[in-house]
Amino acid sequence: MKESCKRFWRDTQGQDLVEYALAAGMVAVAAVAAMPALSTTVSTVFSKIGSIINSSVN
Repeated sequence: MKESCKRFWRDTQGQDLVEYALAAGMVAVAAVAAMPALSTTVSTVFSKIGSIINSSVN
């Protein structure tokens, strides 16, 4: 029993998958946190472009 516990503790198989999942989770949290500011900026840019196009057409 003691030997199997030691082998289990030293086993690193599957460690990469956990690290990739944690990294993906951090990227997702950062993306969600940045969305409100980014959406406001994009909306402002499109509004300016729309007003420039409207003033050029009229």
